[in-house]
Amino acid sequence: MSIDFKSTKGIFQQIADNLCQQILEGKLPPGERVPSVRDLAVEFEVNRNTLLRTYSILESAGIIVNKRGIGFFVADNAVELIRNNEKAEFFTNDLPEFMRKVQMLKLTESDLSDLIIILKNNSKP
Repeated sequence: MSIDFKSTKGIFQQIADNLCQQILEGKLPPGERVPSVRDLAVEFEVNRNTLLRTYSILESAGIIVNKRGIGFFVADNAVELIRNNEKAEFFTNDLPEFMRKVQMLKLTESDLSDLIIILKNNSKP
């Protein structure tokens, strides 16, 4: 992942979002050690304090846990917490915009049903 330094979203939040995405995708499963602050600072070419802020936010949210002297680990319930946060954000931010476009484009129930069928077919393993 690369950092978008022009984004209105803070660098620490972009990194947090990336780690949450990795957790949801199973790349960082519950109980697994999260990369060290130093390693990620080098990878993203950012200040260690930026990563400390990222980890502090994720720890406060219960997504990662600090095992003193060992490092940070993905919390057992991290996937559930992230999904709940993502759902809340979707309903607050994304869905209203989606509904505005549905109305603007005068999409019908049939249009939306077709879309759901296409999405279901594309998500099958």
